[in-house]
Amino acid sequence: MSQRDSIIRNLDWPLVVMYLLLMAMGWANIYSAAYDPDHANLFDRAREYGAQSVWIVVSLLIGAGMLLVRGEFIRNLAYPTYLVVLFLLVLVLLIGREVNGAKAWFGVGGFGIQPAEFSKFATALALSKYLSGLKTLKETRARVVSAILILLPVGLIMLQPDTGTALVSGAFVLVLYREGLSGNILLIAIMAAILVVLSLIMKESIYTLPFTDIQFHGQYFLIGMLAVFTLLGFLFVNKFVFKHRRKRIYAYLLIGLLGSSAFIASVDQLIDHMPAHQQTRIRVLLGLEHDPRGYGYNVEQSKTAIGSGGFTGKGFLKGTFTKYKYVPMQSTDFIFCTVGEEWGFLGSTAVVLLFGGLILRCIQISDRQRSRFTRIYAYCVASIFFLHLMINVGMAIGLAPVIGIPLPFFSYGGSSLIGFTVLLAILVRLDAERLEHLR
Repeated sequence: MSQRDSIIRNLDWPLVVMYLLLMAMGWANIYSAAYDPDHANLFDRAREYGAQSVWIVVSLLIGAGMLLVRGEFIRNLAYPTYLVVLFLLVLVLLIGREVNGAKAWFGVGGFGIQPAEFSKFATALALSKYLSGLKTLKETRARVVSAILILLPVGLIMLQPDTGTALVSGAFVLVLYREGLSGNILLIAIMAAILVVLSLIMKESIYTLPFTDIQFHGQYFLIGMLAVFTLLGFLFVNKFVFKHRRKRIYAYLLIGLLGSSAFIASVDQLIDHMPAHQQTRIRVLLGLEHDPRGYGYNVEQSKTAIGSGGFTGKGFLKGTFTKYKYVPMQSTDFIFCTVGEEWGFLGSTAVVLLFGGLILRCIQISDRQRSRFTRIYAYCVASIFFLHLMINVGMAIGLAPVIGIPLPFFSYGGSSLIGFTVLLAILVRLDAERLEHLR
């Protein structure tokens, strides 16, 4: 049997079919979101759907080409690919084209290339290469190196600035957890997120101490509550925990109180250094500010469009909000509102379930691997798609801040489409060789 026949036979066809379905559905929605009766030709490159058709062809060719590359070659190029992408991220800061306030694009003729989109598969490859050579993640050096591999692209992307793409790197924390990172670190991260939200919500509140005229800001009230819970923890430990464990738990409680207090006190500084529009978006999301005609406009229009679709939708090309461009960025960040308006609850559910099927398939592929590299890489792919889906759909329905994360295969953009295609094509190619590996 020839190598080509072997590759075709061992391809994970369910994953390939889901990829093709999502890309076709995405193209149809871009066509609807950017539809112009005077330029109805699906391949009119003067329109977004025509330009996307070019990127679809390019992505398919690149994806097909990736299937011809040996898995060993891909593994050997993991670090070089990562370094090349880092170089591109530095270069775009120096000579890149500024779009919407972010210096994140290389201009190539009438098209733009965004190297940040390539950082996802590059980081996934580098992290998989490094972790596959480790026995455990318990050593401090292993954790530090893993963090550096993840945070280097994040730092460069934040300089553009592109908060949304940088945030996607949080997906790799799930991979580290899967590979043995302590659950305590995830718990601390969740608690930190809760403290940020509580601190922002209580920031402008004024509390009065009972039976006195003493007033203080909500953040200090939050620190006081933490101190009370810490005191209760001390009393509980003193009464119910064996003596030989008490000192250690006392230390944890005290460190937790001091660390949480310092963290809460620093939230203001962290938020104040964010761009003004992102501060406003966070405040609108938390209900601290009502701005339906300003920064809350996109989300309000998106929710109205999705709600107007009802159970079955208005039909293809019949969405009024879509047709009359009432939703800004409806072919990019808010493409899901087009799905909701024209396809309704049923169509939106079908899209989410199809993405869920793709993510679950990636996890299944990971679990059947003999190669640690491929197993870790598959979890990277699943985590990246999961975070993109959650945040983008969350943005469209008002459950997540508007930070500019595309919906894979649906949002208009060549760099995004190529990046996600390469991400999946590498996984399909590595998986096709799974029977050749003993470890």
